[in-house]
Amino acid sequence: MAGTDRTQASLSGGPAIVLVRAQLGENIGVAARAMLNFGLTDLRLVRPKAGWPNVKALNAASGADEVLARVRIFDRVEEAVADLRYLFAATARDRDMVKPVVSAHGAAQFMRATDGAGSDCGVLFGPERTGLTNEEVALAERVIMIPLNPAFASLNLAQAVILVAYEWFTVADDAPHERLRQKGTRAATKDELFNFFGHLETALDGAGFFPTETMRPHMVLNLRNLFARAELTEQEVQTLHGVIERLSRARPPEADSDTG
Repeated sequence: MAGTDRTQASLSGGPAIVLVRAQLGENIGVAARAMLNFGLTDLRLVRPKAGWPNVKALNAASGADEVLARVRIFDRVEEAVADLRYLFAATARDRDMVKPVVSAHGAAQFMRATDGAGSDCGVLFGPERTGLTNEEVALAERVIMIPLNPAFASLNLAQAVILVAYEWFTVADDAPHERLRQKGTRAATKDELFNFFGHLETALDGAGFFPTETMRPHMVLNLRNLFARAELTEQEVQTLHGVIERLSRARPPEADSDTG
C-alpha cells in the first residue's frame, strides 16, 4: 500500500530497535521501512554480518532514509543498550531462565507508560538463523513472545520488527497513564547495571564464591537475570555498590583460640 504524504511532519522517537548480528542487508532495510511506517527512528546494529553501510539495505528501505541515516553500529550488545533503562528481548523459543514473558501488545503498553514514553526502552532482535543467545536474553527485564501457529512458527527478522512497531504505534490510546517510577526516582540505565554486575562478580571471585570455573558462567547468568528482573533504580544500584564495598572491607571473624 502506498499512501506517503511528504507534506506531513514525520513522527520520530520511540523505543530503540536493536538488531544483533543481522545476516541480510535486505532485512535491515525492510526493518527500517517498518519502523518509519510506525514512527520509530532509533535503529541500532550490533556487528551486522551483512556489513555497513549496505546497498541492499538502502534499496529495501524504500525511502526510509532518515532511519538509515541515524543508524548506530556497535561491537557489543552491552554498548548498544548502555543508555537504556528498560530492555525487551524478542525470542521465538522458551529459555531456561525465570523471565517475565509478554506479548508485543503488552510490551508496547509497558513502554508507553515509562517516564521516557518509550525513548528509554529498547527491543533486542537476534540473527535470522539462531536468534539471541541466553546471555543476551538475560540482559533484558522481559521477553517478548509472539503467539504463532505451532505447526509453522516462521517469522523472519523484519516481520518480527513490524509486529512490535505496529503494536507500539496502535497502543498509544489505551496505554496506562500511570508512570512506572515515582517522582524523584528513575530506573537505572543498562550501563549502570552492567557496572554493578562487574563490581559484584569481581567481589564474588575474590571471595571464592564460584565453586569451579565451569560453574561460573551459569551462576553469573542466574545472578544477572535476578537483578535484571528487579528493575533497580539508580539509588538502589548505588546502595548495592555500597553493600559490596562494605562486605569486601569487612574483616573475617577471628577464630576462637583455646586458652588452656
